[in-house]
Amino acid sequence: MTNPGTLYQQVRSHLAFLKLPAMAEALPGELDTAANEKLSHTEFLARLLDVEAQATQARQHAGRLRFANFPAPWRVCDFDFDAQPCVDAALIRDLATCRYADDATNVLFIGPPGVAKTMLAIALGHAAVDAGLRTYYCTAADLAARCRKAAVEGRWANTMRFFKGPSVLIVDELGYLPMPAEDANALSQVISQRYLNASIILTTNRGAASWGDIFDDTTIAAAMLDRLLHRSVVFNITGDSYRMRAHQARSRKLTQGGNT
Repeated sequence: MTNPGTLYQQVRSHLAFLKLPAMAEALPGELDTAANEKLSHTEFLARLLDVEAQATQARQHAGRLRFANFPAPWRVCDFDFDAQPCVDAALIRDLATCRYADDATNVLFIGPPGVAKTMLAIALGHAAVDAGLRTYYCTAADLAARCRKAAVEGRWANTMRFFKGPSVLIVDELGYLPMPAEDANALSQVISQRYLNASIILTTNRGAASWGDIFDDTTIAAAMLDRLLHRSVVFNITGDSYRMRAHQARSRKLTQGGNT
């Protein structure tokens, strides 16, 4: 008969060999629980497997979050829809289910600076990461700079594959700076590769009619818009700056607090 202590060490060794560290760590406590609660072998194994599954999911989520490159932790629940009533709260919450990614639908946030376009884009990005979707955030300027560098270093094809890969690609702040022909071509190729294959969430301070001014090339602008809008959800956000409203609300709160 195998010594119980030897058998225990053998199980721990097997778990380490199979790279199941969470199960190995939980084993002593789960053995005590199984004995105290008189669990069946199947129940005991199910509890151990659940520990490892949750640990694996947490590691995978952390990896997706690192890859996503988000500049802020914003989520949909952080957004004050009362402060920005022109944003359809029901539609945003529906988009947070990530169903739009099933058929490569794009999401466009259009509006002047300060109306929370970036916050909403990142909030949907976090929802995508939580849903298990590979997601990546960059500004339009960062995307262009990365493509320029790749062209110089002979890594253009690899860079295009990188931007084609994520299920959800967030391109922020398009239109804040003019894009020369080389940069416009890079963005156009990224959009073309992802067309009908994977979703883009894009924020811009320019309406569709002004895109020719961004790129100084109406042909490229029209081609990009055609692909982005073919299958898309578009938010035209107007009104006062969300950031200024939040600042004013904080100022009023501090003032009221100081007067009490």
